[in-house]
Amino acid sequence: MKLSQIHHIAIIVSDYKLSRDFYVEKLGFSVIRENYRPDKKDWKLDLRLNDATELEIFAPENPPKRPSYPEACGLRHLAFHVENIEDVVSELQGKGIKCEPIRTDTFTGTKMTFFADPDGLPIELHE
Repeated sequence: MKLSQIHHIAIIVSDYKLSRDFYVEKLGFSVIRENYRPDKKDWKLDLRLNDATELEIFAPENPPKRPSYPEACGLRHLAFHVENIEDVVSELQGKGIKCEPIRTDTFTGTKMTFFADPDGLPIELHE
């Protein structure tokens, strides 16, 4: 078996409009497809980060809360590579997104920080 890359990551959100604004308007993902699924009573939003990676967002009526922050079974956080972490943090802060202080990863020696999406899902930036 040869897996070549991650095609998409799927997350569940509690507020469709708020999460759509966060990922599209603030983080810059582009919309591929946006559909309401009446049989499931939820929204499904497919977003593109680049030519190889997609984010799939599901917004059901009453999703369960995240059991803990950030340690819970399943997805721990999303991580994105950036060229200049200070510039990205400054841009996020300009959009009202609070970031943790930039620190150095003890294993790789590179700069990193975290912020959260509207549901508290941790998002990491790694330089």
